[in-house]
Amino acid sequence: MNQWHTKSVTHWDQFAADWHSNSDNMWEKGSRRTILPFLQRQVSATDGPILDAGCGDGFASCKLAASGYMVEGIDIAGEMIRLANDRAKKDGLSIPFQTGDISQLPFADDAFAGILSINVVEFTPSPLKALQELRRVLKPGGTLVLGILGPTAGPRAHSYRRLYEEDIIQNTMMPWEAKKLATENGFFLQEEEPVYKEGITPDIAGRLSVELREAVSFLTLFALKKREL
Repeated sequence: MNQWHTKSVTHWDQFAADWHSNSDNMWEKGSRRTILPFLQRQVSATDGPILDAGCGDGFASCKLAASGYMVEGIDIAGEMIRLANDRAKKDGLSIPFQTGDISQLPFADDAFAGILSINVVEFTPSPLKALQELRRVLKPGGTLVLGILGPTAGPRAHSYRRLYEEDIIQNTMMPWEAKKLATENGFFLQEEEPVYKEGITPDIAGRLSVELREAVSFLTLFALKKREL
């Protein structure tokens, strides 16, 4: 097990309780409230199974399963998976959750009609390899809903200590970089939707170019369709 993996497991295990205490609010009222509607516009429950790659405490997986989707969840942190299993059991849902690294997924090629991966790819040692692995397990024509932190996102602070040449677990990148990386490596962009912090109203956002909307985003969602190489 490499150092990045070990540090990531330790970090997210320690962070799991705080994440769990805030996750319902994030997904229902906060920065993640538009993610599931965005995914449901891209992939229907009848298209096939969905992978929640970096599922955390299982909130999104459980919501999708309750809406009729066939879902599997994977996360690097065992404590997150424990919380996800507890949530599914409480909700009366049967969802396969397991620990694993999105850079080495334990699934066959072309296994999923859709993948949800929010703020995960930038927490890998090689975002390129992570995207290639996500593409591998997507069915031909399947859709990856990718979330990348924007310039205004507080969690980008995980990468700050790189300036002191310290080992960190965040491979920080801009949304436009993630989009370019994906479209150069087996995906084409189907839809893009920024998520803003308070202060950027729809009226303001509507007057901005795509690049400026990304520049003031907390998070940018990309719907990326798998294409043949």
